[in-house]
Amino acid sequence: MNLYHLRYFVTLAHLEHYTKAAEILSITQPSLSHAISSLESELGVKLFEKDGRNVVLTKCGQAFLVDVEQALDMLDSSINKLQMTGFGEGRIDIVQLRTLSSAVVPNFVKVFLDSTPNKKIDFHFHSSTGLTSDMIQGLKERKYDIAFCSKMDNEPLVEFVPVAKQELVLIVPKGHPLDGKTSINLKESLTYPHIVFSKRSGLRHVIDKLFENCGGYPQIAYSMEEDQGVAGLVSAGFGIAVVPRMPILSSLPVSIIEIATPSWERLFYMATLKNVYQAPVITNFKNYVLEHAEI
Repeated sequence: MNLYHLRYFVTLAHLEHYTKAAEILSITQPSLSHAISSLESELGVKLFEKDGRNVVLTKCGQAFLVDVEQALDMLDSSINKLQMTGFGEGRIDIVQLRTLSSAVVPNFVKVFLDSTPNKKIDFHFHSSTGLTSDMIQGLKERKYDIAFCSKMDNEPLVEFVPVAKQELVLIVPKGHPLDGKTSINLKESLTYPHIVFSKRSGLRHVIDKLFENCGGYPQIAYSMEEDQGVAGLVSAGFGIAVVPRMPILSSLPVSIIEIATPSWERLFYMATLKNVYQAPVITNFKNYVLEHAEI
């Protein structure tokens, strides 16, 4: 049994005439008859029976036709998708930090799509816990093609390329002793309780290094996994925090203080698996991001 025999079977089933089916298939009638006989012999049942000069499906043939057409349709669809992928079309699965989902990643995607108007490209954006560690695990499990996230150490299978940056600032609730300052040496904040990021957060090691450069570490009031949650606790007066400068801060009752010393910026990375095959559409988008990244 092979695909040719199955396609011959479907054609004959619809035309119900060996000569007409052979003409459509561009083969000889004996070849078609031999293919159908081989198919019936392998299956152990009759698929057709004579009806005058024509042939009609047996009950077994009718049941087989339904399954064969579904299988061939699925196979043809899969082949078509792969051929589209080979021509630089297809699907890209992306996951990103929430702070990048409002502008950075959507801008990359929009301009890339605008630059390839004749290609059928389908971006799928995945929700995640918001933690870089979970995004990287999703990459390894092939759930995602690309992750826009923080950089993680000790990940030899993953390539991290910086594509954007974000300033870190100190935020304090209104009425706090540091309220009113426009810039600060972060060392001045060490005497006040801080809201910090949990150890699973990609930001935690970045901010820990900032405090290390200050020569001390503040008292931890609470820890949170996401930057918006940290900002929410600060706005409620539970402490102060070092966070990325993000749009939501302007809508909260907090004061934003620039960190003059030590200087630091948070980098965001495009993460992909090393040494694995990626469809042309994914490679094209990666190259586009690298060419148009801020860094």
